[in-house]
Amino acid sequence: MSTSSDLRQQEDDAEAALWIAYRDQGSFAAREQLFTQHAGFARNIARRHYHERSRGDIDLHDLYQLAYMGLLESLDRFDPKNGAPFRAYAAHRISGNIRDGILRMSEVREQMSWRKRIYRERMDSIGEKSTHREPIDRLTEIVVGLALGFMLEGTGLYIQGEGESDNAHTGTRTAYDSLVWKEMIEQLKSEIQALSKREQVILQKHYLEGVAFDDLSSLMGLSKGRISQLHRSALLSLKKRMAERGHSRIGSIES
Repeated sequence: MSTSSDLRQQEDDAEAALWIAYRDQGSFAAREQLFTQHAGFARNIARRHYHERSRGDIDLHDLYQLAYMGLLESLDRFDPKNGAPFRAYAAHRISGNIRDGILRMSEVREQMSWRKRIYRERMDSIGEKSTHREPIDRLTEIVVGLALGFMLEGTGLYIQGEGESDNAHTGTRTAYDSLVWKEMIEQLKSEIQALSKREQVILQKHYLEGVAFDDLSSLMGLSKGRISQLHRSALLSLKKRMAERGHSRIGSIES
């Protein structure tokens, strides 16, 4: 029978293997797993700064972005051979990045928030210019993409942290709390699993964890343009799959 110390040792060994794969072999898959493993830790630090510093003028999601950037920098600079625990090393860098970011935000308050930038990235991705598409076709694709994005953010797959209520980020869902809506959500979650691994990672981290395209580009070793293309392809694939399953409200618009 495994004890808690045995389980902890297994977890430590598994993480050590990921560091070897990333540091010695340059594995982006290992880097992605390390990011996912410590993303909740980064968000906890962001929430602490939010509660300590926010006077209603800071968006928690902006601090999440700053925390993610600090985490990515920590992953790239950490040397496991030094023997220090990664989170002890990363905490200082994540907090520092958040503090610096808060100062920058106070100086450029007139600029669009990082949260708005994420939505603009989605719009740009979904509505990419194409010489063979009519404006109305592009508009309908944007509407479908935003609808799917809203559903993704409201699926309940969002990774909640300590003290966060069920509707802390998605808003109240009572208006959609129906059998049909729940069936669509379950079908959507199922269809996500049929997408390519890259598309799944982009949707899950962008919609469920709020990771911006710039950070996804760094995390996955792809250009921002390629991230945008995969994001759009994933949404169109979901639209088609949902239509094939009879969810015409989403899929009835022609692609």
